[in-house]
Amino acid sequence: MISRVADHCFWFGRYVERAEAISRMLTTTMSLALDAELPSSQVWRPIVVVSGEEAEFAKRIAPDPEHPAWGDGEVVQRFMVWDEDNGVSLARAVLGARWNARSIREVLSLEVWESINELHLWMRSDLAQVLFTQHRETFYQHVRRSTQLTLGLLRSTMLHDEPLDFVWLGVLLERLSQTARMLDVHHHAFTNLVVNRPGSEVVETALWLSLLRALSGSEGYLKRAAGRVSSEGVARFLISEEAFPRSIAYCVHSAFDRLCAIRPPEHHELPGGSALERLRVLATWIDARKTEPLTGRGVHDLLTHVVDEVHEICAALGRELLGAA
Repeated sequence: MISRVADHCFWFGRYVERAEAISRMLTTTMSLALDAELPSSQVWRPIVVVSGEEAEFAKRIAPDPEHPAWGDGEVVQRFMVWDEDNGVSLARAVLGARWNARSIREVLSLEVWESINELHLWMRSDLAQVLFTQHRETFYQHVRRSTQLTLGLLRSTMLHDEPLDFVWLGVLLERLSQTARMLDVHHHAFTNLVVNRPGSEVVETALWLSLLRALSGSEGYLKRAAGRVSSEGVARFLISEEAFPRSIAYCVHSAFDRLCAIRPPEHHELPGGSALERLRVLATWIDARKTEPLTGRGVHDLLTHVVDEVHEICAALGRELLGAA
């Protein structure tokens, strides 16, 4: 398999997963803005920060840190959904997925191509603009369902060989990063709730469940925790639960297994060794955190390390396997 095709497969998987993650994050932040007793800037600013576009947002939209746009949900959502100069916007993610899919049309199934192409055409239609304006939750729901359909079709209609390995490696690494980012944003916001205010425990429980629902993890968590909701319990579930397909532990172990299928660890002469080793070290490091308390600053530091390591792993993959300069 030539590196150009592998690169398109990898980035197709990343962009599809990114589109779903952006819609999930914006949906749960809308709920957070309505339910949490937090300043609006504390709710919406982290979305821009964790996306890595803080400098771009400040340069073009809100140069002053106290500018009201940092707390304006409408401004932030339009920046994260439609802004074509924002490299991680939803529109750019869908466009990137479709462009990469077209470049590897010969290795994707017809159903996968039709699914992502239909989402791309829908995003460019008047209907999408109307839904975004009048029925925001329905807009995000449509994006999530379309990307979930694409991910399901990948597994059910394609040969489980090398192209799918690269696609799914991209999906898992993007999901790993996005889960860490989303948990970091909301864990930070939730720990700033006024805990002594009457009814604060009820509000906090509702907010943690909202985050779990955004990651499709509420049912799984409640089964594991026997119905008890706590900040540490939710954080531990999303970090360490190996049976939940969006947890950090599950994604890092699955990504390692997928890369082992592409580049067996015993073949030392093959490229990709440093990326494989970094994945192995990260998986071991995550496993070692299972017995540590997950509170306060420790959660942020853990999640920041995960995001940074995923970035380095993807860079190593680009250099060693995908033909990136």
